Amino acid sequence: MPSESRPFAEPRGRFVVLDGPDGGGKTTQVARLVEWLRSRGLEVVACRDPGGTAIGEKLRAILLDRGDSPPAMRTEMLLFMAARAQLVSEVIEPALERGAIVVSDRFLLANIVYQGHAGGLSVEELRTVGRIAVNGLAPDLTMILDLPVELGRARVGSARDRLEDRSDDYHRAVRNGFLEELETLQGASMVIDASCDPETVTTRIRAEVSRVLAID
Repeated sequence: MPSESRPFAEPRGRFVVLDGPDGGGKTTQVARLVEWLRSRGLEVVACRDPGGTAIGEKLRAILLDRGDSPPAMRTEMLLFMAARAQLVSEVIEPALERGAIVVSDRFLLANIVYQGHAGGLSVEELRTVGRIAVNGLAPDLTMILDLPVELGRARVGSARDRLEDRSDDYHRAVRNGFLEELETLQGASMVIDASCDPETVTTRIRAEVSRVLAID
C-alpha cells in the first residue's frame, strides 16, 4: 500500500472523471463507459465519490441524508474530503499502480464547486485541503456533463438528496462554478452537452476517451 506521506507517483493506469451539475446522467454514463472499456479487454475500476469504500459509504449516507440536523458547510466539506481520501488510498491509487483505468462518478472538483463556488467557502482553501486529501492525484481526463439548471432539476424529480434539494440559485452557482473551474484543471478537460439524449452523450464521451487515452 502506498505511503500516505510520499508524493503521488505518475500512475501507470489512467484516471477518468465524470462530473457536473445534478441531473446530467453521470451515473448512467459511468456505467456505459466502464462496460465499453471492459469490452475492449481493459481492466477498469469504477467508483463513486463520495463512497466506494466501507468508510466512504457511511460518510455518503451522512452527507446526503435529509434529516433535521444538517452539517455546517465546513463540516460538509471535510466529510467529503475524508471519504475521498479513503477512496484514493484504498481503491484509486492501487488500481492506477497496477495499470488499470479508473472511472469515477465525481472527484475533488465537485467539492470545490459545491462547497466553494456555491457554498461560500474559500476556493483556494478547498484546493489546499483537497491536494492533501487526494495525495496530489489529478485525473488524466475530466468531462463535465453540463445542462441547464431547470432541466437538471426536472430530471432529478422529487426524490432528491440533501444537496439536490437546495435552491435553484445554489444550483445555478454550481453550474457556473463547474464552467469557471474548467481552465484550472490538470489533465485534459472538456464540457459535454448533457441536455442531449443519452445515446448522443455516450457517443461523445467514448470519442473523447478514445482520443485522450489513445484507445483503438
